[in-house]
Amino acid sequence: MAVKQAKKNTKSIEETLWDSANKLRGSVEPSEYKHVVLGLIFLKFASDKYEERRAEIIAEGNAKHADSVPFYTMKNVFYLPEESRWNVLVANAKQNGLPLRIDTALSTVEKKNPALKGALPDNYYSRLNLDESKLAALLDKVNDIDTLKDKSHDLVGRVYEYFLRKFAIAEGKGKGEFYTPKSIVNLIAEMIEPYSGKIYDPCCGSGGMFVQSMKFIENHHGSKKEVSIYGQEAINTTYKLAKMNLAIRGISSNLGDIATDTFFNDQHKDLKADFIMANPPFNQKQWRADNELKDDPRWQGYDVPPTGNANYAWILNIASKLSENGIAGFLLANGALSGDGTEKAIRRKLIENNIVEAILVLPQDMFYTTNISVTLWILNKNKKARTVEQNGVLKKYRDRQKEILFMDLREIGEPFEKKYIQFSEHHIQKVAETFHTWQTTDFAKKYQNTPEYCYSASFEEVEKKDFSLVPSKYIEFINRDENIDFDEKMTALQGEFAELLKAEEGSKKDLLKVFKELGYEIKL
Repeated sequence: MAVKQAKKNTKSIEETLWDSANKLRGSVEPSEYKHVVLGLIFLKFASDKYEERRAEIIAEGNAKHADSVPFYTMKNVFYLPEESRWNVLVANAKQNGLPLRIDTALSTVEKKNPALKGALPDNYYSRLNLDESKLAALLDKVNDIDTLKDKSHDLVGRVYEYFLRKFAIAEGKGKGEFYTPKSIVNLIAEMIEPYSGKIYDPCCGSGGMFVQSMKFIENHHGSKKEVSIYGQEAINTTYKLAKMNLAIRGISSNLGDIATDTFFNDQHKDLKADFIMANPPFNQKQWRADNELKDDPRWQGYDVPPTGNANYAWILNIASKLSENGIAGFLLANGALSGDGTEKAIRRKLIENNIVEAILVLPQDMFYTTNISVTLWILNKNKKARTVEQNGVLKKYRDRQKEILFMDLREIGEPFEKKYIQFSEHHIQKVAETFHTWQTTDFAKKYQNTPEYCYSASFEEVEKKDFSLVPSKYIEFINRDENIDFDEKMTALQGEFAELLKAEEGSKKDLLKVFKELGYEIKL
């Protein structure tokens, strides 16, 4: 019994670090504090890799080049001057001035390594007035991460991922947009299968889409050398998180020279990507003024996206970046499935152009920033019958130009962190298998429309539904609310409620009139 209890109480390195970090935080907001902790994790990782490479250089008989930067960069290792090395910081951790020494260490690393330009926390440790004794204790905990035994970067990457997730939860609604839940990113990767080519994320947050793309390649025994990473992020502190996150995992990338708005300063104007993965801000208001970006080439062939909501601007930005065989998986609020006016005109054109391949509605409570149900869109520039070689395997696609696959995943998922939902590996594989079976020549004998789960709709069916992409308009529901179509019922209730309000308004006017005739006036 004692053995079982001890095992139960054993904490992972991530949990131990988190507990130690929380003791230091004090009154510092999570949105600022995350850069303090993640900066230390990065510095420990970079130092360990530097020391390992330095030992290699000396062992090879090149001791005179032990301080030569090219001997490090040739192996994708960052060169660290003495004042930036982890062992120096730890040795002096109990002396006064630790915050300034950490700031100096990070600043010096960034200056010595152009690839880290704009990536590391800037003057956080001195500015936030952190308790130096607790900061020194946190250094001791970070020091326990043995990255030299972790050749695949799984441990340090796992710690970084854990902290990103915990900070996203801590920041909660309206914030935490730097992080997309891992199980959703895994699902996107399994569906669009980024084996080789250019991968792009126009609002890359902390870089999670890229990390999972690389893990997908590793899990399917592909080559990471055959992939190029392109991204952009508007928020400077989040841009730093992404560059650190990718650097920790040894992933080369082009995230643009600075953090800046994708719509107004597109840093990848000529890019044609083979794979796009994105989680844009939901329902972004007033993203442009009426007279701005009217002639932007990204809208060419479509109406100009409305100023009041950026959802369709993100869709068209993504569509414009796809190569002739490109495929994209991205998330949007459900409202984009059925908007009227300009949004409807753009959506109709996308469907007529045979770009929309699949629409999947996800469960509620999957995100740390909102509890609403959202939609995963799959766009594909080449839905024609063709054969593709993926990692040495021939995959035969059937002609899907006149079809869209709708999937309802709202009843799928498992509890996570008490109040959230996530997809299990089994869920992800099931959904991806359904999608790929529908895509391929196995369709005729294997794929089946399944009530309350999936439906393959023809262009004519979508046209009859007035180009709505709401899955419940197509998927059959059995014994749920007596076969009531939710959208039709809500439309009917909307009309009934409007009539009730009109009747109430009429009754109120009649009552006020009676009082006035009696010589009494009621002021509202």
